[in-house]
Order: sequence, then structure tokens, then C-alpha cells
Amino acid sequence: MPRATLLKPKPPEASNTMKIIAAHEHHTDVAGQKIIELPNDTNPFELDLAGVDRIDLQFPKFTDGRAFSQARLLRGRLKFAGELRATGDVLIDQLVQMARCGFDVAVLREGVDMADAQRQFDRFKAFYQGDVTHPLPHFREAA
Repeated sequence: MPRATLLKPKPPEASNTMKIIAAHEHHTDVAGQKIIELPNDTNPFELDLAGVDRIDLQFPKFTDGRAFSQARLLRGRLKFAGELRATGDVLIDQLVQMARCGFDVAVLREGVDMADAQRQFDRFKAFYQGDVTHPLPHFREAA
């Protein structure tokens, strides 16, 4: 059985949903939640994910995309079901790809227009390839 069928896909209309928040709304000490702030050079397979509610994955600069790989591993291979949050140098043109890799929340840098960020999702209604949130490629759905 292919690994993708082990994931519980979200409905197609939900595959491009992601909560977007401003930097001043991001808190790392939420009462009652176990949160891990994961540097992007940490191997996700070394983590004890028991009881973890949220993992903050860091983008130290826009040219460093290791957090995308961490998100894919956490969702796809480690089956982490908690919240994945993108922090750091988050650019709006990366938001759609972040959602496709399994991020639930993106924390925007100060000064970024929330409406501009949300419009990124309006530009792409569907994708040919499968992803973490919708593993089957669109040509397989038609069959």
C-alpha cells in the first residue's frame, strides 16, 4: 500500500487553508500547551512527540527552506497531528507551499499586509500533484 494512502486527507476545499497571524500575535508560552521551538537544523526523528500540541518551525532567512522538509517529515512519516507553525523570515509567496507541506499557521513578519498574504491562496485553487493535506494527485480523483 502506498504511504500516501495512510494519511487522512483533508477535503479538497480545505487543502489550501492556513491560519495567518501577525508577529505580535505569536506567543511561545501558551498555558496548558506543550510547544517545541525547533531549530531548522534539528532532525525531527530525534524528537519525543508524546503530548506535544504545537511545533514552531523556524525560517531563519528566506533562502533556508529546511523547515519545509521538517514539516513534510513530521506530517508524512512521523504522523504528527498537532499544530505546525512557520516562524521567522516567512514570506507571503511561500505560504501556499507551506500549507502544502503541512503547516497550519504562518507568523508574518512585521509590516506585511495580511490581505496580501491571504490573496496568495486565492491565486491557486488546485494542484496537479498531491501533497500532505491532499495526497492523491488530481488525475487519480477523476478515475
